[in-house]
Amino acid sequence: MLYGLKHLPGAPILRVWPRIGAGAKEDEMRRMQMCGLAIAAAVAVVMSSASSVSATPASGFTSTTIALGRFGDIDVTNSLFPDGFFKSLRSGNFWISWQKTHGDSDLYVQSNVWQPGGTTGWHTHPGHSLITVTAGAVTAYEGDDPACTPHIYTVGMGIVDPGHDHVHVLRNEGAIEARTITVQLIPAGATRRVDVPTGPSQCPF
Repeated sequence: MLYGLKHLPGAPILRVWPRIGAGAKEDEMRRMQMCGLAIAAAVAVVMSSASSVSATPASGFTSTTIALGRFGDIDVTNSLFPDGFFKSLRSGNFWISWQKTHGDSDLYVQSNVWQPGGTTGWHTHPGHSLITVTAGAVTAYEGDDPACTPHIYTVGMGIVDPGHDHVHVLRNEGAIEARTITVQLIPAGATRRVDVPTGPSQCPF
């Protein structure tokens, strides 16, 4: 329905715009120009503020690349149904793995070491990571957790970091050195780690 008139099927739709006089047009153009200038000024202020904010760098933490490989498209599916397909489905006792990518990827294997009190600083990665604790314990905090809940991982435990915009920090809050081995899959040529300007306000570090 247009302006209280019913539109008949097959009939052309007519759009009727109000006529604007020369003076009104000039006023409208001035308003649009002022709006554009205001938006530009706001963007400039935001960019200036962002550039003046310090990052949250690592401290007492080192990460060493021990292997780096370049992969093409990946399309791999594996499964295990130990009780037979249908019985395993009914019981929930089955395993499925699916890895699919489009475009080249870089696979990093990182050896990470935290001294007592060490931290990675708040950061993200452009792809996902599988982290295995090999010594001591690390405590993970998620940037989107309003309670800033600590998640403690000890030797033999694994951590999945989904990557992309997942802001997080890993800290060694124990009294001995902590170590992990991490496997990361990211877009080829991408920066492996992206520091976050500031940590979430709900976390005191």
